Amino acid sequence: MELKHGINLGGFLSQCDHTDEHHRTFITKEDIRWISLQGFDHVRLPIDYEVLEDSCGIEKGLGYEIVEDIINAAAENNLNIILDLHKAPGYDFNDAGDAEKNNLFKDPALQNRFLNLWTNIVKHFCHHKNVAFELLNEVVETENTAAWNDLIARSVATIREYTKESPIIYGGILWNSASTLKYLEKPMDENIYFTFHFYEPLIFTHQKAYWVKNMDMETDVSYPASKADYMVQCKKIGDQAGSILETDFEYIDKEFMRSLMQEAINSAKNAGARLYCGEYGVIDQAPLPDTVRWFKDCCSLFNEYNIGSALWNYKEKDFGLIDDHYSPIKEELLKILTER
Repeated sequence: MELKHGINLGGFLSQCDHTDEHHRTFITKEDIRWISLQGFDHVRLPIDYEVLEDSCGIEKGLGYEIVEDIINAAAENNLNIILDLHKAPGYDFNDAGDAEKNNLFKDPALQNRFLNLWTNIVKHFCHHKNVAFELLNEVVETENTAAWNDLIARSVATIREYTKESPIIYGGILWNSASTLKYLEKPMDENIYFTFHFYEPLIFTHQKAYWVKNMDMETDVSYPASKADYMVQCKKIGDQAGSILETDFEYIDKEFMRSLMQEAINSAKNAGARLYCGEYGVIDQAPLPDTVRWFKDCCSLFNEYNIGSALWNYKEKDFGLIDDHYSPIKEELLKILTER
């Protein structure tokens, strides 16, 4: 299965108002066709569990029909598709650190429900040859490392009862950080992808992001730049600044990116797994010339190391490729994103 040049359909079946009208109209067959015509070979489809089951875990037939329609539309346009469980019963990356809301890893009943949900997903869709399964988006807390490894093993075993060939994808902790793949246990199965998300340096890719606490909402941030320049803004958001706080690089550019990706590359190689970047992108608040430079550096590394990837995001969610902000550079970006 080819998973090289992809794009996320965020805001469609995840992080959205879960109404029938939204689910039926936000992404259409014409969107899927356009994505294919640009040269992408796959889409990543984030799905909240509410689409597929009710609060008691009872299956929602309409939700499965919507996903089936998108899978078929992808196949008709020669696109592969990753079904990414973006939010699970008892786990949502938006609630990171909230032990009352995020109790999946401490509640055996919720873990069984998680496995049952994956059983239903796989039974519905494993006959499609263009489908891969991503177990859970962005586990965050370090204290869940061992429990996550255990749930991964159980989930892979569950999926393999129904399909031996479909790719299975999962990542580490700390929002799928490249540096945490080393904590994943070596897969006991074939056709496994380790995934990471890449938004480094975050102070550039998420500049003026309203959801980042204490973020400066006025100042433009450039790329590339010196660490000293970035640290002026990083100090305002503290630990949220991520890897740049610990790096020895004095200048933040492609080589800084390479050093971070190298950790993911080494971890996947040591585990005998393939490597995939499920999300990367630049917010619609960043200066356009700097945005182009960031994408050139990031995508050239994906190409150099043969890392498949999916842009965040196709539409809206502050990163939408087809939105007005990117219009002046969209054609240039499309060339960078698909000609690797």
